[in-house]
Amino acid sequence: MSNSSSITHFLLLAFADTRELQLLHFWLFLGIYVAALLGNGLIITTIACDHHLHTPMYFFLLNLALLDLGSISTTVPKSMANSLWGIRAISYAGCVVQVFFFFFLISAEYSLLIIMSYDRYVAICKPLHYGTLLGSRACVHMAAAAWDTVFLYALLHTANTFSLPLCQGNAVDQFFCEIPQVLKLCCSHSYLREVGLLVVSVFVAFGCFVFIVVSYVQIFRAVLRIPSEQGQHKAFSTCLPHLAMVSLFLSTTFFAYLKPPSTSSTSLDLMVSFLYSVVPPALNPLIYSLRNQQLKDALSQPLLVHNVLQSWPCLELGIGLEIT
Repeated sequence: MSNSSSITHFLLLAFADTRELQLLHFWLFLGIYVAALLGNGLIITTIACDHHLHTPMYFFLLNLALLDLGSISTTVPKSMANSLWGIRAISYAGCVVQVFFFFFLISAEYSLLIIMSYDRYVAICKPLHYGTLLGSRACVHMAAAAWDTVFLYALLHTANTFSLPLCQGNAVDQFFCEIPQVLKLCCSHSYLREVGLLVVSVFVAFGCFVFIVVSYVQIFRAVLRIPSEQGQHKAFSTCLPHLAMVSLFLSTTFFAYLKPPSTSSTSLDLMVSFLYSVVPPALNPLIYSLRNQQLKDALSQPLLVHNVLQSWPCLELGIGLEIT
């Protein structure tokens, strides 16, 4: 038995006990991490440096790539380092920082996915009002509101979680620090306050999910009324990848944060956490680049590498002001 004042570090869950499997885990995560870095970095650079892509849809896609880079960089490198060096420890402060940034980034990503569904709804169902409803200022304001709101939201949850007394040891049953696993270490019934906050958050998230579903019902109805098959295919190609990632992200996140601790399984927890923390950042670049002809055309330009090297200043935050 211990309390939070005496805990200086936490012990993360190891994927394997043998040295060979630890190294296998390191190389597997390294490959995924490098792929996520290259894919998201390429999307960010391409959108930032190609003025033809300075539109609301690609502006939000750029923000999504930034969030994916941040979320996977919050969890995977520490797990890789632990496997490489054969250790499990993460400092108390490191765990707090990891919980905050991960919760902040996945919450911001969910907010951005909601905004992206609204963008697709306006583009397909109200195309004549697209420039009015999603002008440059509106896009920047929506993105800024998503980042700012979830920053305070994540700060509240992190402060509340680590203000609770810990008396169940310091072993976290996960390869990174997340709120449900930290709550398992809290003293009996002392975690109910944070659970209440999470339940309220889930209801809000579910309300937003209903908004996404209603938006896509309207989108699909509008798409099916398009007379040409080429037009239908183009509309579906921009909507289906987004809907698939929203479904994967929400289903696994809801399961991770809502399941009762008594029914928890370590292997199941690992699989679910892998699906919502590692898979989306690695697959998003592949899905969006392969299903988007305009982005593929930009990526296939012969002078892309030269333009990227010559145009790093365009990566400044001022890109949002150039949206038309």
